[in-house]
Amino acid sequence: MAIRLTRRGFIAGSAGLITLHPFAVQAQANQAHLRIMETTDLHVHLFPYDYYSDRPIDTVGLSRTASLIEDIRAEGTNSILLDNGDFLQGNPMGDYIAYERGMAEGDMHPVIAAMNALGFDASTLGNHEFNYGLPFLMNSVAGAAFPIVSANVVKTMGASPTEDETLVPPYTIIERELTDGAGEAHPIKIGLIGFVPPQIMNWDRKNLEGNVQARDIVEAARAYVPQMKEAGADIIIALSHSGIGSANEEDGMENASIPLATVPGIDAILTGHSHLVFPGPSYDGWTGADNASGTLMGVPAVMAGFWGSHMGLIDLMLEKDGASWRVVSHTSEARPISRREEDRSITPLVEDYAPVLAAAQQEHDETLAYVRRAVGMTDTPLHSYFALVADDPSVQVVSEAQMWYVAQQLVGTEYADLPLLSAAAPFKAGGRGGPEYYTDVPVGPVAIKNVADLYLYPNTVRAVVITGAQVKDWLERSAGMFNQITPGGADQVLLNDNFPSYNFDIIDGVTYQIDLSEPSKFDRDGAVVAEGANRIVNLQYDGAPIDPEQRFVVATNNYRATGGGSFPGADGSTIIFEAPDTNRDVIVRYIVENGTINPAADANWTFAPLPGTTVLFDTGPGGAQYAASVPGVSIEEAGEGPDGFARFRITL
Repeated sequence: MAIRLTRRGFIAGSAGLITLHPFAVQAQANQAHLRIMETTDLHVHLFPYDYYSDRPIDTVGLSRTASLIEDIRAEGTNSILLDNGDFLQGNPMGDYIAYERGMAEGDMHPVIAAMNALGFDASTLGNHEFNYGLPFLMNSVAGAAFPIVSANVVKTMGASPTEDETLVPPYTIIERELTDGAGEAHPIKIGLIGFVPPQIMNWDRKNLEGNVQARDIVEAARAYVPQMKEAGADIIIALSHSGIGSANEEDGMENASIPLATVPGIDAILTGHSHLVFPGPSYDGWTGADNASGTLMGVPAVMAGFWGSHMGLIDLMLEKDGASWRVVSHTSEARPISRREEDRSITPLVEDYAPVLAAAQQEHDETLAYVRRAVGMTDTPLHSYFALVADDPSVQVVSEAQMWYVAQQLVGTEYADLPLLSAAAPFKAGGRGGPEYYTDVPVGPVAIKNVADLYLYPNTVRAVVITGAQVKDWLERSAGMFNQITPGGADQVLLNDNFPSYNFDIIDGVTYQIDLSEPSKFDRDGAVVAEGANRIVNLQYDGAPIDPEQRFVVATNNYRATGGGSFPGADGSTIIFEAPDTNRDVIVRYIVENGTINPAADANWTFAPLPGTTVLFDTGPGGAQYAASVPGVSIEEAGEGPDGFARFRITL
């Protein structure tokens, strides 16, 4: 699997130029400095543009990250550029290519064209690469002028990983020359191996079942890394499209980067998937992760945010040890493309790199025309500023569309007479996306860009049959969004920052309250931690307490129905309907069918009263105009929050 590549991404600089980096002053005649640059979770963000709000922004875009990359290359140091996956899906350009233009054999995907223009040395596959199906994926990556590797997605599984037939090569070894501290050139073989969460088999079952299988990440690494060493790899870099999770190894881990770091022979790890930054405050005090040294279990590592927000950089000082190289020192950092100022404004730190823009300009223009098409009208503002604290119109319209669609599909089936509910969650609700990361569609025309804004992912509709008891536990799982609140306390923090908004399911068709004085029954990952906890109170269907034995149909999506988020009653075994249509297509059809929609929140859920108690939460400043009209809850402004957010108070 040795490939000799000559690319401008790996520049052998002179000894004088190498002195630009701190390591270089230490470099001796047998030492050389290697700079490993990472992008991760680009999600088709090539331009600094928000297609949902239809405006330029300075916080995203490979065209901006590319300027950081070119700065490193301009220093003339030994460098290599790697992508860590999730590049094909994630914004309307990705949907336009998949659903409108298509990817026939021989077509060039704009993301691949941009990556070719920037001169990537290799990439791995992320879980979202599989969202549009295997033919789309393989036609897209066929245009790459660089190797794409993934060791744990296999077409045919053998007795051990090294006997598998993988979907793409499990690893590659690229041969380069390093210029040492004395200006002498030396050959080096760099091994690159990739990994993706095995949960793809659940998340994209429709596309993958019967076509590929997924192995455990660490299992695959332990098998292939020795083989790479035998093939002559001097150093090995793991492209781990897997987050930084528990340090305790378990089979089938989604976020396995820390156990991966314990595999002998891996010299550096590029991580991603979690849309966070490492080294960074998100991992302060994290077992197995050292922010100060930028390491996982002692191995240099980096995670470069998402959507091009950062460029990850690992600097290795390598020393020639006989005929091979070894790492003697290292640093790690994630360099941002923008900075948020104290007045909440954004200052761009770099300009666009023109070749990236040029590679996708036509598709960018076509995407703009695509997202601006109107499909109907709304009589109600569709915003998500308060989606985590009250019944919300942006979630309501998704829920109504799902229920409308599934009701039609069940006509004439054995499930037609069962009560029909609908589960939906807010996707754009601030958090890591920042204070502008909210849906905000005013009264008036609804365009495709607005529908894509309401529902970010190309999920497909599913329906499951569960009991009333499972409906309650589904909601108990969802209620992990909130911290436990002490009755009578003032200004306590309401939201659990570690709980993702896409796991905050609201179920329409029932009414209920959430008692915040109770502990959460489930932890962040869905494990039961308080068996007797009852946050969900006054749960009713059709005006009467819900019958724990009653069967219900719940409209949802393929991610949730197949186990995504670990919700009770949703593990793949309860599915009774699998739609060929995406949730977004269903929302578009629902709006077209109705012409004008009025998905006003109906306050089917509220917080249970806790007299004398107030709580605080942060949301986007744009929410101030809607605060007084949120149903079922008393909200007032409470000053500024951190990082550009606005703070609000709820009296329970």
